[in-house]
Amino acid sequence: MFKISKVKSRFVLDSRGIPTVQVMTVVNKGDVDFYGVSSVPSGASTGTYEALELRDGGKAYMGKHVLKAIANVNDVIAPALVGKTFTSINDIEAAILACDPTPNKSNLGANAILGASMSAHKACAKAEGKHLFEFLNHTYFGDHAMKSMPRLMCNVINGGAHADSGLAIQEFMIVPNTKNLESDIEIASEVYHTLKGKLKKDGHSVALGDEGGFAPHIKTSTEVLDYLVDSIKAADYTGKCDLAMDCAASEFFKAGVYTLDNKEMDSKELNAFYVELADKFPLISIEDGFHEDDFAGWKLQTETMGKGTILVGDDLFVTNPTRFQEVGLDKDLANAVLIKLNQIGSVSETCKIINDAKKNNYKTIVSHRSGETTDAFMSDLAVASQSEFIKLGAPARGERVAKYNRLLEILDYMDK
Repeated sequence: MFKISKVKSRFVLDSRGIPTVQVMTVVNKGDVDFYGVSSVPSGASTGTYEALELRDGGKAYMGKHVLKAIANVNDVIAPALVGKTFTSINDIEAAILACDPTPNKSNLGANAILGASMSAHKACAKAEGKHLFEFLNHTYFGDHAMKSMPRLMCNVINGGAHADSGLAIQEFMIVPNTKNLESDIEIASEVYHTLKGKLKKDGHSVALGDEGGFAPHIKTSTEVLDYLVDSIKAADYTGKCDLAMDCAASEFFKAGVYTLDNKEMDSKELNAFYVELADKFPLISIEDGFHEDDFAGWKLQTETMGKGTILVGDDLFVTNPTRFQEVGLDKDLANAVLIKLNQIGSVSETCKIINDAKKNNYKTIVSHRSGETTDAFMSDLAVASQSEFIKLGAPARGERVAKYNRLLEILDYMDK
């Protein structure tokens, strides 16, 4: 039994210096208070079908303040919870979701609802004497054995909406493959610093983009991938580190035309370009290779590349179980789902799509957002759900490193 004694929201700044919602939930069990505090991430490149992130508009913080969402936590969600006793986290989650029955959480804002949801899970985990990853595994994933850690997807070159480098493709990632977390983190760090040295030597900027990757003014995607392969080789990790891309193609699509590397392409030409890259480089994953509504492009890519390449839907699915069913399963598009808590706005709905994906042989990749905090909830979720990958940015900047360090902590707990 969990009695909610307090729910309080405030604003904090995210990694881009923009306000976001933080929520503290206090659960009383056996006359002892257990605190859960969570901060909500925010994206720069957002899909059309994501749940609504409520912002204030007006002048404060250039229209991006979240006082309305905070008020919705304090004035709507808190009264629905405080002073009441719930038999399980599922009942608490149901009460939170009942505060806003709209499909995209447009009344209260997904940021308000998610903050309450995550903090309640943290508080209840503590009340039960469990680590968060254990509590999530028990609640949503049937106490399945947690035998492995997710592979790291580390964004080391930023483009698109995450940097002003001029590159259309948003993220170029390294993906260590030793199946050992500590070794993979070592590879990520050493390749990252080797890449920095190579870029600096060639006169490129080594300023960081939103997710900790470098933002050099390199002209083409092929040149970026060459840099990554050369850096892996120079760090002596050839064969131990693969590559991945988040294209965020909706960002460079207009009127039926994709503009990439100073070339205009239709869907067939773009797919041929991806095939060429996958043949030339150790490129194991391509995320959002086509516009979120370019189903013909997605279908072509799934048919031509789906057996050998991980094809990830982000804007395509927006962590929405209904959208995943209608677009992914019914149309047979992609073979992996990116998981972002704030795209759907609650922990329970996020876990539902993870389970739906796994049942249908889609890989799952738990992901950060470009606007992050030091809250590492996603690391616990990735382990609890036994997702194949975790996308967590470069091994740099505190809000990114917090996710790496939390994985190391979880590994230590699991080894005990």
